[in-house]
Amino acid sequence: MTDMYDEKKVPEFALPPYQHEDHGASDGLGRAKNPVKYLQSIEQRARERQVAYETVRLLRRDVIECYRKEGVNHYENCKKPVETYARVVLKRDVGQVGPKYSDEGKNYGF
Repeated sequence: MTDMYDEKKVPEFALPPYQHEDHGASDGLGRAKNPVKYLQSIEQRARERQVAYETVRLLRRDVIECYRKEGVNHYENCKKPVETYARVVLKRDVGQVGPKYSDEGKNYGF
């Protein structure tokens, strides 16, 4: 039939930030100190970004399903899914797990 009325199976845990390897020079340009670690950190960031996008997609789907199921009562009955969706979407980088950078301004552009 449909899984619309089943309880959602979402794990509630936080992943630790991953290791980040910068380029070798102090200005962030040039060869990486450890090229293997640098490539692994880039791949990990891409995976984390994809997980964050899929999480948002699933939360958006839950909001849409709730709106369709509740109809005109969605203002009262869909508060929790909408708040969860808004909390995730408004986070920097859509809530993806990231490393602790030494210079946040260089990596985020502000």
